[in-house]
Amino acid sequence: MTAVAPSLLAADYLNLGAEVEKMAAAGADYLHFDVMDGHFVPNLTFGIDMVAQIAAKSPIPLDVHLMLANPEKYIEAFAKAGAAIISVHIEACPHIHATLQAIKKTGAKAGVVLNPGTPAESLTAVLQEADLILQMTVNPGFGGQSFIPETLENIKKLAKWRDQHSYNYLLEVDGGINEQTAEIAKQAGVDILVAGSYLFKHANPLKAIANMKK
Repeated sequence: MTAVAPSLLAADYLNLGAEVEKMAAAGADYLHFDVMDGHFVPNLTFGIDMVAQIAAKSPIPLDVHLMLANPEKYIEAFAKAGAAIISVHIEACPHIHATLQAIKKTGAKAGVVLNPGTPAESLTAVLQEADLILQMTVNPGFGGQSFIPETLENIKKLAKWRDQHSYNYLLEVDGGINEQTAEIAKQAGVDILVAGSYLFKHANPLKAIANMKK
């Protein structure tokens, strides 16, 4: 069954605790945190303290996506804050193999992220090291963007390589995910769907998540 990870980027920040509880009750498998630094991407969002406070109360694991320059500086802090998965952009990590190993040493799962314009082939040297590969299906930095269908060519390649070489990574997509694009992504081989606006603005999140998992 496909997993669903609501992106807190689209939540009501004045009622964040209630939003977390709502998504957990609706059957979410992870909570997705988009951590942005205003440098690697043109936006500023959550920090370590917020992750720690939510991790202490959340009944489901935290999937932390670091959209940061020099993310290796913050790995240990986010792991201590309670991140179950920490994902970093290959575009921000000149030493991606070492960075993934550093994440694993903390006990968190190690993820690597591809921007829409980055080819899947850039990951061939670290596919055995990755626990998760996140394909951005919009340009990172802001929520509410439209899904870029061409990005799924990377997912199809990564799914094929996983089968051919018995790799263990999960495939995740983030950006413009709704019930229709979720179906296209699942057909390409995706295991985890990150969805923000679609879930947090949906009149019935329980039904929305159940339909995405089918």
